[in-house]
Amino acid sequence: MPRTLKLTLAALSVALFLPVAHAALNVGATAPDFSADSAVGGQPFKFHLADALKNGPVVLYFYPKAFTSGCTVEAHQFAEASDRFKALGATVIGMSNDDIDTLKKFSVEACRNKFAVAADAGAKVMKDYDAALRLLPGMADRVSYLIGTDGRIAAVHASMSPEGHIDAMLKAVQQLKK
Repeated sequence: MPRTLKLTLAALSVALFLPVAHAALNVGATAPDFSADSAVGGQPFKFHLADALKNGPVVLYFYPKAFTSGCTVEAHQFAEASDRFKALGATVIGMSNDDIDTLKKFSVEACRNKFAVAADAGAKVMKDYDAALRLLPGMADRVSYLIGTDGRIAAVHASMSPEGHIDAMLKAVQQLKK
């Protein structure tokens, strides 16, 4: 392989996996409403953001791909914290561009039957939330949003590392309750 091609591929690999995420929806922005095919505990259902917000704030977290190492770690962490989110009155839902059959399995194995994951068919929701990877727009960036019952973004945490999302969202939910 020519040296320039190797360098180009290396640079592209680094760019794809840099621990830098972005989030264009700012705190205070209106959260786009959506409905999506979802699963919890392997059981499919239709998630409606507007309906969920009637019960309390929603933590909507985007992740690149089910069953990849970072996404599985993040799902495990959200599963471990799910009782704390519930105690604060918050609903957690993860979202990726995976198909619903994959997410039914992921909701059992990685999410441990604790919270729902949604299929973003056509990557429409991630585009609405500006949570698509810049180099791969059909794949989600790792971005977590707290959406208040007023339908506005209350907090954002953007980082390609799965570490920090859960703590940031728990703190944000606690602040919102005050």
